[in-house]
Amino acid sequence: MESTNLVFFFIVCFLLNLNLAFSDPSNVPLGIHPLDEKYFASEVIKCKDGSNSFTRDRINDEFCDCVDGTDEPGTSACPAAKFYCRNSGSTPKFLFSSRVNDQICDCCDGSDEYDSSIICPNTCIMGGHSEYKTINYNSRINKFGSHSPHTKQKKVSQIGEDTIQKLQGMKAMIIVQVILIGFLVFLCLCRQRAKSRRRNSR
Repeated sequence: MESTNLVFFFIVCFLLNLNLAFSDPSNVPLGIHPLDEKYFASEVIKCKDGSNSFTRDRINDEFCDCVDGTDEPGTSACPAAKFYCRNSGSTPKFLFSSRVNDQICDCCDGSDEYDSSIICPNTCIMGGHSEYKTINYNSRINKFGSHSPHTKQKKVSQIGEDTIQKLQGMKAMIIVQVILIGFLVFLCLCRQRAKSRRRNSR
């Protein structure tokens, strides 16, 4: 019986580690849109409005270095900043930075309440869908500056590739979880058979 409990404990730990591994494999600062990851990759980053520049270690440090909030995509420090909810398994969206850590779960993945006292369950797959609306992000880009049609097509294809990779990762995670659940059912059946054999032998 102790060995069965130990096996169950290891399986639960494995599932938790698997979920963490598939949730966000890259070291991207919180609140950043996937199309902006390269923009934030350099050591010295310019504010999108051109007013200032800052080092990478000052991203999300709760101090507003840029008027437009470029340096604080994952905190509520800058009123003009926008927080990006990845919402894997559902529709990604932007939030006003004032909604970050405000004790209300605005993102279905709970990423906007990372430093608050409440725990937001991930409800993206339960009620969400994997449709990715690129129109919202492209219209935001057009507000900051005009881009050529070629650039728009390139960004849309990057979004499509990103969505495909996320869906493949989710598929792999679901397959592994189904296998592990099947293994758990097998262990339970073996345990029940062992109990019934002990009863019959008495």
